[in-house]
Amino acid sequence: MAGGPSTPELAIAVCEAGALGFLAAGYKRANVVRDEIRAVREATDAPFGVNLFVPAAEPADRDGVRRYLERLGPEAERQGAELGEPRFDDDDWAAKLEVLYEKRPAVASFTFGCPDESVVNRLHGIGVIVWVTVTNVAEALAARDAGADGLVVQGTEAGGHRGGFVDDGSDEGGVGLLALLRTIAGAASLPLIATGGIADGAALAAVLCAGASAGQIGTALMLAPEAGTADAQRALLAERRPTRVTRAFTGRAARGIVNRFMTEHHDDAPVAYPEIHHVTSPLRAAARRRGDADAFNLWAGQAHELAQARPAGEIVRAMAGEARAVVERVSAALRDPDTSAGRC
Repeated sequence: MAGGPSTPELAIAVCEAGALGFLAAGYKRANVVRDEIRAVREATDAPFGVNLFVPAAEPADRDGVRRYLERLGPEAERQGAELGEPRFDDDDWAAKLEVLYEKRPAVASFTFGCPDESVVNRLHGIGVIVWVTVTNVAEALAARDAGADGLVVQGTEAGGHRGGFVDDGSDEGGVGLLALLRTIAGAASLPLIATGGIADGAALAAVLCAGASAGQIGTALMLAPEAGTADAQRALLAERRPTRVTRAFTGRAARGIVNRFMTEHHDDAPVAYPEIHHVTSPLRAAARRRGDADAFNLWAGQAHELAQARPAGEIVRAMAGEARAVVERVSAALRDPDTSAGRC
């Protein structure tokens, strides 16, 4: 939920409702992350987590980036904005790690890769739990071997960026969450945190039954007043609109609601993150200011139409209550097989 929807207020509300709130550190400077951690700590005594982007190992192919910039020239003119610089950077990685070492959140989670074992060991040494986002069994085993305490298992249903270690350039969106949970559960004996398409209590109950220790929700919270979701995106989230995985906005595979920009530029977008993210950032910012939902990324999971405009605490509590009711109903049906068909 980096790039706007994640706010200290959202993390605080989730924590106060009894769940584990998170701050997204992606796209922010280390001093901003430090300030947001301080804001959460001042508002709640509950544990919370911070999520970091693991930087790419090497720059993208320059020719591919150049060709895409040429393609985006008319788009920039249309938007009355300048294209950004296609720079390769590490998202203030080292400085953000120092913030984690200093502030010691309950959980440090990592996306786009697995941190070095030395980073994991240092976090463990100060009592911080480490989670790593994985999208296949190979990544799960690598994270386990690096010392991860838990695996955030991201199914293809998830909104926003694919959290896997490498974007291989294919258009394959990945494996569905239930199948992924079962295959990873059979390969790595670690707590699994399921994410992707969990937008109500029934889905939460399903992933818990499939072996997850917890469910991680994102899109389901984006209509909460505490979220920093852009107004133009809020207007579309609850509508029945298709999503797809694209690199058009950032150069890295991500799922969002289909719009004009995605449709026109999807086929030409190279694998080039963070370069393309920086290139399109001014265009997307200009579109958000104008409220033009056809020209910026509308990250959302496949179950986005189930999102509700209500306080985050209410969403969390209602989802937990519904999940308990679903598990109890299914348990009763399994105890009484003669009437199970009528109850399920």
